[in-house]
Order: sequence, then C-alpha cells, then structure tokens
Amino acid sequence: MLTEKQIREIKRHLDKAQNPLFFFDNDLDGLCSFLLLQRYIKRGKGVPLKSFPDMTGDYFRKVEELNADYIFILDKPLVSKEFFEKVQQVNIPVVWIDHHDIDIKEIPKFVYYYNPLLNKDKKNEPVTALCYQVSDSKEDLWIAVIGCIYDKFVPSFYKEFVRDYSDLAINSENAFNIYYNSEIGKIARILNFALKDRTTNVIGMLKFLIKVKTPYEILEESNQNRSIYSRFKQIDSKYQKLLKKAISLMSSGNFFFFQFGGDLSISSDLANELSYRFPEKIIVVAYINGIKANLSIRGKKIREKVLKVIQELNNANGGGHEDAVGAKIMTEDLKKFKESLIKLI
Repeated sequence: MLTEKQIREIKRHLDKAQNPLFFFDNDLDGLCSFLLLQRYIKRGKGVPLKSFPDMTGDYFRKVEELNADYIFILDKPLVSKEFFEKVQQVNIPVVWIDHHDIDIKEIPKFVYYYNPLLNKDKKNEPVTALCYQVSDSKEDLWIAVIGCIYDKFVPSFYKEFVRDYSDLAINSENAFNIYYNSEIGKIARILNFALKDRTTNVIGMLKFLIKVKTPYEILEESNQNRSIYSRFKQIDSKYQKLLKKAISLMSSGNFFFFQFGGDLSISSDLANELSYRFPEKIIVVAYINGIKANLSIRGKKIREKVLKVIQELNNANGGGHEDAVGAKIMTEDLKKFKESLIKLI
C-alpha cells in the first residue's frame, strides 16, 4: 500500500489541480481509480488509454484540447518518451500512480511517481486500492471493490462491503469467485464490457458514473444506463459463445492455447475466466487482428517465460504481472511463440 507520506503528497497534488486530466488504463482497475479520484475532488476529465503497451505521444493533444493544468496517469506501466517530452515543454506537473514492476530509470525526474513495489513491503495492490487509500470516501466503497476484484485482488475493506451491501456480496477470499458469482461482480462485468464501446458512448458512461450515488443505479436497467446495458448485452453474447467454444476444446495437460478473430478484442476477459475455471493450466488466448496478434497469458510465474520468448521475435512487445501478461506479436510468429513457450514450461 501507499505510505502516509505518499498519501499526503498525492492529496496535495489533487488539491492544487484545478483542471486535471486523468489518463487511465482501459480496464476496470484504471476506470475505478479515475472515478475515486475525480469524485474525491469533483474536478477533472478522464481519458481511457487504449494504446498498448505504452501511452503514446498522441495523447498529448488531449492535454492541449482540455487545457489541463495537471496530469494524472493511472494504472499504466509504460509511457512514451515522446509524451513526456511534450509535457516537459509546457511544464505541467505529472503524477503517475501504478503497481506494475518496471524499470524506474526510465521515468523522468520531473514526474511524481508512486508505486507500492518501491516501498518497504513491496506489494502490488491494484491502483484502485491505492486511490481508495487517498480518497477514503466511504460512499465510494463499492467502486473500490469493483476495481480490486477485477484485478484479482480481495482488499481488506471487502469485509466492510459485505457488511454494508450483503445483497450484492458473497463471502469469499477468491477475487474471481466474487467477480463471476456475485451481484457486485455482475456490475463489474457490465462496466467492463461497456468500456469497450466507441468514444462517444464511453464519455457518456463516465459522466453517468461520476454522478451515480449507489451501485443499484447500475444494476437496475433504466433510461440513464440504457446504452451501458446495450453494449454489455452485445459483447456478452459474443463472449459467451467464444467461452463455450474454448471450454469445448479444453484438453488434458497443463497448457491451453485458444485463438479467435473478428471485430472485438476480448482476449484478456477470456483468459481471466478460463484461468479461473482451470487454475492448474497455463492459458494463452490470442486475438488475431490482421498481421498482429494480441495475446493474453495467465499462469503461475508466467511473465518471465513470456518475456523471454518475445525477445526472440521481431516487432513483439509485452508486459504485465507475474501471473498475468499481455503481449503483441506478428500473427506469422504465433506458431513459433506457442512452441517456444511450451518448451520453457
């Protein structure tokens, strides 16, 4: 977790920011981190980061468009040098809160960087948990829980949530068990799929979530959240078909590889649920998009092996956590990637 000193520093930055711009990773940990901080100071705009693996220099145009006086980067492990060079030219403060294991030598000295892995206890709680430390807004407890369980983490304050929202919770110490089998998990899944929509609808969702008072306003379908539900149902229909197909192909052994194409990249979501259902296996889900393939890999201590494999490939990159990794490679290298990874495991 963050230290008391770090919490005070981040709060001072938030207090100074009159028109902050929050860049957040395009998943629920990023989204919930943004919501906690924005609802805490009641100022600022949010921009989901869809580029992988790094935050590209193109995002600087948002800083200019919205006339931001402060930049917050949430749950993004890599930011391009181009972006930082442009920011330094206009002298805007940057606060970066993350929990990924990265080389801190790459971080410019003018950036205020916070990561629990650099602290004494070296734990990597989701950024949502860190932002909840900062906001400490009890009315946003449910938002904090959503971001944490999505990132496969049961926070200490989950017991508080069970007490206050017993109808939405289940008693479990397994984050994915909560995510897939509870009402708060259903809300998380709704928001997760709704986040995979065109920009106009995502902006509308952010405006709705900034103002919403309780989780029930999301759980109960209404005129206010109709577009959110519409996108969820649309994606969930495709997702369930792919999940069913993947499960039908599951075989014995400790390695499972599944690939698919189409207009929707949900490899991370499929890999998460397959890993939850088959925890003893190493799961690789590949989304084929033309000449590139997005990979989501799940398995105990799998990161080092995946990074070793992609080092041997051209135009390949990746990163993530010890047990959950994302990578992008050339489609023509899929067979080589699969064979090399199997050899290592």
